[in-house]
Amino acid sequence: MALKLDRLPYHGLRRKLVLAFDVGTTFSGVSYSILDPGEVPKIFTVTMYPGQTSCGGDSKVPSIVEYDAIGAVRAVGAEASYASDIGEAEEKGWTRVEWFKLHLSPQTLRLSLADSERIQPLPQNKTVVDVLADFVSYLYRCARDHIQRTHAAGDQLFSSLQNQVEFVFGHPNGWGGMQQAQMRRAVVVAGLVPDMETGHSRVQFVTEGEASLHYCVHHGLSEMLTVGSNVMILDAGGGTIDISSFSLSSTSPTVIKEVAPAECRLQGSVFVNRRAYVYLLEEKLKDSAFDDPQDVEGIVQHFELIKRRFKSQNGPVFIRFGTSRDHDPEVGITRGVLKLAEDEVARLFVPSLEAILDAVYEQKRLIGGNLPVFMVGGFASSDWLFTSLQQRLRTSGMKLLRPDGYTNKAVADGALSFYLDHFVSTRVAKTAYGTSCNRIYRPDDPTHLARYPQSFVDAEGWLLLPNGFTAILSKGTSVSEDREYRCSLVFDVAHAQELNSAIADITVYRGADPVPQWTDINPGMFETLCTVVGDTSGAAASALPRRGRHGKLYYRLKFQVVLLFGLAELKAQIAWREKGKELRSPAKIVYG
Repeated sequence: MALKLDRLPYHGLRRKLVLAFDVGTTFSGVSYSILDPGEVPKIFTVTMYPGQTSCGGDSKVPSIVEYDAIGAVRAVGAEASYASDIGEAEEKGWTRVEWFKLHLSPQTLRLSLADSERIQPLPQNKTVVDVLADFVSYLYRCARDHIQRTHAAGDQLFSSLQNQVEFVFGHPNGWGGMQQAQMRRAVVVAGLVPDMETGHSRVQFVTEGEASLHYCVHHGLSEMLTVGSNVMILDAGGGTIDISSFSLSSTSPTVIKEVAPAECRLQGSVFVNRRAYVYLLEEKLKDSAFDDPQDVEGIVQHFELIKRRFKSQNGPVFIRFGTSRDHDPEVGITRGVLKLAEDEVARLFVPSLEAILDAVYEQKRLIGGNLPVFMVGGFASSDWLFTSLQQRLRTSGMKLLRPDGYTNKAVADGALSFYLDHFVSTRVAKTAYGTSCNRIYRPDDPTHLARYPQSFVDAEGWLLLPNGFTAILSKGTSVSEDREYRCSLVFDVAHAQELNSAIADITVYRGADPVPQWTDINPGMFETLCTVVGDTSGAAASALPRRGRHGKLYYRLKFQVVLLFGLAELKAQIAWREKGKELRSPAKIVYG
């Protein structure tokens, strides 16, 4: 049975405004919906930003911030681009910050970059949270102005809703709790929500892969999907390539499940530009009159204009960057025009192409069969990339498609659809999760015998070994949104009041061992994801003293960390038993 879409009316009791932000590496956008009780929600797009000369359904704004010498914001978005173009930014000594989103990327992603692709540092007096807060504040003002300008009684409308606005942020598939915490912090610093739980709860997250799925469902994919069919979503953006695979489980209601761990590669369109810069500076124009870094940067800015239109078998590319006085035929420059052979340009795209194919084939291997691939994102508009992918995938029996509409709106519109429609109910764990522990020593186990010198005796007299690892969730496990995972822990302390709070580190394992036992074997594969902090004062109140080894008194708390991995954001609680009943308290997740 094919999928038919009918968005349900909003069942809330009061009017609500939801803003969805796609903070991209190169360009950003905002979509929004005004929810009225009993009405079917509609998705709108902010189509005009300050300094833009045109507006339209595909309107996005450059992700650029210009700062002055004391760190104050001087220009953002299109106005920042204009200030740079006319020389105002350079004349006034402003510092241009772009591609700042990439500084949020986990180290595990950044390690994959070649030296020529390294990300430029931020100004010394700015953190990524600072820059993101400034940029998010700007996007919020643009959304406010657009709503006030385009809706009837827009001033009153926005004024009545501004203190309860809910936000949805799309982020790359490879990001997790740490990056979400930094983004939420930026929203607080920007003054958009208060720094308390009620404010934090107004900020939600969705992966770019899942947001793009929601967009595609509303732009052609629904006609192809039948119950049991699979589809792969390829979001090719400015910074990351995000690939996710899904299966339609039900049409009434619409239920979609993720069927493979989502992939993320740092090989978006900016890295084509970065490779172009390095190639021109270190090879093509080396030892010429044009090998100055600033001159090459200017050429790359003009290269950006022709990059999207570049096609295979279309001959050389001509980049007009200067005047008739800029002339050096030996390096291919004639009267201000740089000539690049087709293969010179194509090789700049190849690492991105190969990264995409590697991720697509890995998804195909895990799923076990061919499936259609829907390609969205700003990089999807590259003729060379789309055609090259289409040809390579065709030889593997896979079909590459682009949905209807403006695909660079996929994340913003899709993030809002995620909030409204919430099609995905099951997600697949991208890594293994667990916690470090002490293991009871077993002399019949050779691995324990080898660790005997590290053993110690606990309060009750048990001989224990440190550096154990207890798995909570294995990589590749399908996890529904409401399924709970538990980790049992025991705390022994000298004083009862020390049991008023419980702290537990959650660890991720990125290695190949399906059942890792010890954190000191391949320790580089283990990383502390977060710390769960919970209020256990209720349990501590009933803790009785125990007499341990050598008659010493101590108090013991047995509890469980309850984790929800199936949501777009990790959630936790603390649970313990008292008089035969399970009791719970909320827990806070701390990153970094």
